[in-house]
This record gives sequence, C-alpha cells and structure tokens, in this order.
Amino acid sequence: MTRASSGLWPGRRVHHRSAVAGNDDGECGFQGHSLVRSGEAMTRRRSGPGPGRPEDAGPAFRPAAARVPQTRIGRLANVALAAGELALAGLGEGVRRLLVDGTVAGFGASSVWASGDNARRLAARPARLRGGAMKLGQMMSMQGPDLLPPEFAQALAILRAQAAPMPAAQLHGVLGREYGKGWRRRFERFDERPIAAASIGQVHYARAVDGRELALKIQYPGVARSIRGDIDNVVAVLRLLKLLPPEADIDALAEQAARQLSQEADYLAEAASLARFAELVADEPRLRVPRAHADLTTARVLAMDFVDGRPLEALAAPGVAQSTRDAVGALLERLVFRELFEFRTMQTDPNFANYLWQPDTGQVALLDFGSTTDFDDEFVAAYARITRAAMAGDRDAVARHAIEIGYVDADDPPQRIEATVDVILLVCEPLRHRGRYDFAASDLPSRARALGFDIGIRQGLLRVPPPRTMFLHRKLIGSFFLLAHIGARVDVRSLIAPLLRNP
Repeated sequence: MTRASSGLWPGRRVHHRSAVAGNDDGECGFQGHSLVRSGEAMTRRRSGPGPGRPEDAGPAFRPAAARVPQTRIGRLANVALAAGELALAGLGEGVRRLLVDGTVAGFGASSVWASGDNARRLAARPARLRGGAMKLGQMMSMQGPDLLPPEFAQALAILRAQAAPMPAAQLHGVLGREYGKGWRRRFERFDERPIAAASIGQVHYARAVDGRELALKIQYPGVARSIRGDIDNVVAVLRLLKLLPPEADIDALAEQAARQLSQEADYLAEAASLARFAELVADEPRLRVPRAHADLTTARVLAMDFVDGRPLEALAAPGVAQSTRDAVGALLERLVFRELFEFRTMQTDPNFANYLWQPDTGQVALLDFGSTTDFDDEFVAAYARITRAAMAGDRDAVARHAIEIGYVDADDPPQRIEATVDVILLVCEPLRHRGRYDFAASDLPSRARALGFDIGIRQGLLRVPPPRTMFLHRKLIGSFFLLAHIGARVDVRSLIAPLLRNP
C-alpha cells in the first residue's frame, strides 16, 4: 500500500497534521528524471501524546468519509467530472488571453487551466477515488517543479497526507465479505475510526477475542481491479488540458505507479514479506518487524501486530540527543544497504510513516512491506562495482559501469555519458565523504535538483533510468531525506564498505 500519503502504520493513533513543504519521499536515484526532480523536502509532523493505546492519543486524523466508487463507470465518471470542471474553469482565462495577448497556447504553468482553483479541483477527485488515481497524484507531486505547475504540485501534495476513509456501511461490507457475516464475533474490540487512510486502504485498531492487539489494514472495494484504468484516465485528462510540459515522460511515471500499487494490493504477499524480513533482520535487536496473523489475514484484510511507538519525526525534537539521532540514522542507513547488497530484497517505500521509534528500548519498528523488490546476483554485483567506482571518484569506471547497468548506451554521445557520470558522483557524495556526513546541513538536494534541471531538462542529456532501478533509487535517496529530517550525522562510507567486499 502506498504510504507516501498519510501512511498506514500498525502503531498507535496519533493526533497529526501534515505540513507539506516539498517532498521528502521523492523519486530519486543515481540518474535520470526520477533522480533529479527531488530535493524539496516533505515535512510531515505528527504531534500528540506519547506511546499509548488508541484511546490515549486524542482525536485521530479524520477527513470526511466518502464512499469509494466501485464500478468502472463510476470511477470514470469521477475523472470525467474533474475534466469538465477544469475545462469550464479554463474558458474564462482563455477568452481573457485571446483578447489581451491574441493567443491561448501554452503548456504546464502557461496552460489556461493551470490555476490554483483548478489544482484543488483536480486533487479532490483522486482523494475520493483513491487507488491508481491517488497514487499517480502522489508520485507526480513528488517530481518537482519541472513536471507540474507549482499550484498543481502544491495541491496534489495533499494526497500524500490524507485520503477520505470509507463510510461505516462500506467498511462493514468489506469485512463481511472477507470474514463472513459474524465478523464482529472475532473481535473483543474493533475501532470504527481508522488510524490512517491512504491510497488503497485504511488501518483500524482491533483486539481479538484471545487478547491479541492488532492493526487491521482493510482494502477499499474495487480498487485493486481499477488501478490501470484509473491511472490511464488521469493521464488522459492531464494531456487533454496540456498541464504537462511536452518533454515530460508521464508514461514511465504512470507505469511505475501501476506496478507499485498492484504489488501493494496483494495483502497475502505482504504478509509473506513481513515474515521474510523478520527473519532477515533477526540478528539486529534494535529492529522490529510486526507479525502477520494468518487466521485473520485475507486477500483484502491484513492483520498485523499493533506496534506502539513514536513517529520517526520525533527524533527531530529539540530534547533528543544528537547521539540518539546519529545512532538511529546509522541503523536505518545500514539496513538500506544490507537490503541491496546482502539480502538482495528491498522494501522500496521510504515514507517516514513506515517507521516507529521506541525511545524506551531504542528499537525502531519497520512497518509496511507492501512494496518490495528482489535483485538478482548479476545486478547486485554491477551495482557494487559502480558504487565502488563512485566512492573512489573514478570517472572512467563509473562510465563503464553506467553502461553495464543501462543508465547510458555505449554509443551515446560523450556529452550524455559525461553528464550521467556528473549526476552519479554528485548523488554519491554522502558515500564518498570521509567521516560523518551531516545530512541536515547539506545542500545536496538543491544542488542535485539544479544539476538535473540543467543537464536533464534544459540540455536534454539525461534519460529515464532502467525500470529495475527506479524503486531502488527511490529508497536510496529517500533514506537521505529521512536522515536529513531527523538531523542525523552518519559515516556512510565506513558503514557501506564491509557490504561491498563480497556483494
């Protein structure tokens, strides 16, 4: 499930508000459009009392409930209504431009439909549809100002912070279909109010009749089968209204959104991933993975341990010792590189809400394994080679391995190959740095964004990275943003070196 929105975590309910200032969990990587469009940090803060049961945490985040459209026609109608609303709103601006300037042409920010009001109208529809439309909106909002007009990026950013939950009747219908008529008898307690709601489902606190405390992730009806259609419909509207610049590669982004959401909709696969990752990190006592409960898990409901803790953002509070921030940052960054070079499988969603910090024990709970990817030995070895070359500052070796992985072709113009090497070396700055790298003090995101815009957009020298690297890039750079947000200083070079010896 996509928790790049409010996040779906099997932890305590917290009173939270989202303050969006960009995109911490942006799409980034070694190279290509998805690398360089990040840099603006999404700051998501949750305030509220300390660890406790849901009833202790004060009012939960509660946007108004809205029924999820289940039929293909109903979902298409929502997108069509959005297109109609935007088209009508743009007519007045078009007439004004025709009278004043003699033209109505323009793409992106110059489009007659690129107003703040229209941006809010467009954002409202995916929030009601959830699913593919919402996922694409989330990912587009994280791509930076070179993809969307600023008003639209800002309006769509709300999709990373909230989704409308299902009304009670629809929620009960899902539980009845998955558990049977007497579903309530399975629980001593079931909280009607969701802990969180995101793109394909929402999470509720429950206590089983045998006393187990659970987080139930419940999928919206009809969402799984409508992913591709929803995304295609939204892309069609964006193209019709000329809201994207001509050079924007929306197809690659749409494909990425569809693949990730289809994987996240498979709750049985996520249950298996929970068990798999619990095994993989069993040697690290500071990491905790909640168990899935098979007797209460179905294709549309995932039952997990209810995990207590603080949002990871709590580490940024003034009273937290720098040594604590550094220790948690090193723990999580080492995990990222272990996933790639040791486990060869990675949870690819870097959203902050996928972690809970437990200050009393020093543990970090890892939540949400809906989006994972495996890497074959050949790819891992190639990635280790390019990483070693980048850490050594060896431009020729970086270029060779960039060709090997597929970032560039051997017969590409020298300017494209050199530009790709420049981007790789820049993004690998934390790995090349000797000693602790201060992520919060670094201006790396803005430099990467500026370089990417120059050589990728203005000069057209960068290309979309190979599909198999896109989710990896998202996690790697997302981890850098996470460390910056909690104010961690980490010696990444020393941390990664042992993992590169025998990848």
